[in-house]
Amino acid sequence: MQVIESIEEMQALAMSFRFEGKLIGLVPTMGCLHEGHISLIKKARESADKVIVSIFVNPTQFAPNEDYGDYPRTLEADLEQCKKYGVDIVFTPSKEAMFPEGFSSYIIEESVGSGLCGISRPNHFKGVTTVCLKLFNLARPDFSYFGQKDAQQCAVLKKVVKDLNVPTEIVICDTIRESDGLALSSRNRYLSKLQREDALYISKALFKAKEMAQNGVSSPDRIIAEITHIMGLKRRIRIIYIQVVDKDSMEPVRKIDPEQTIVSLAVWIDNIRLIDNIAL
Repeated sequence: MQVIESIEEMQALAMSFRFEGKLIGLVPTMGCLHEGHISLIKKARESADKVIVSIFVNPTQFAPNEDYGDYPRTLEADLEQCKKYGVDIVFTPSKEAMFPEGFSSYIIEESVGSGLCGISRPNHFKGVTTVCLKLFNLARPDFSYFGQKDAQQCAVLKKVVKDLNVPTEIVICDTIRESDGLALSSRNRYLSKLQREDALYISKALFKAKEMAQNGVSSPDRIIAEITHIMGLKRRIRIIYIQVVDKDSMEPVRKIDPEQTIVSLAVWIDNIRLIDNIAL
């Protein structure tokens, strides 16, 4: 396994892989790898000749009052995980290399990312799309792997790749959950024992929403009301948004389509922001 910091070296190596006819799979991460990330690596390993994992805490997707400085950084442990699961290249660029002084070019998607997290974190997706396009240009992946937990991010990146004719396929993999239902997230390590107990009501509410839809409930309002009720039982949970949306456009729907509809939400658990979603 190679660990590369230089963007020039990364791009040159990726070009040589392409010249040799190798299929490249990219797993973009911000590190602090957990089983959700590992599931993406395993999926990439199934499809690609060369698997590249990027580890970069992207400053451009954090607002000034968010947790960029405190975001968990566990590079040594991450490298061990990558080696264990057969990663070929780990790309670990510096902030200065990715966003040098004077950097001023950003990718802005104006539709899919405008609602939900786009309202509560208005510059978040600009940072995500920009760093991902840079990674696509550097790693030249045939396939790029993302988790369904970040449903809106997946939809935004699919739209950007389509609109800008980026030659990579966005592969969306299932959300990985703890045995008690909590969706895996690097930010889960912020949770105290009591906060984690309350956080379980997120997945509890989503599972109930799915059950309701499977039992014939087609009204988004009823789904949202039930989720609000269940999460309202825990005082630490403060709802940022709950929406029943089309999984591609992220637009709210008036009637649930089992093939196309998800319910997506974001909450605060005290001062910790968590997101989750489920297909209905």
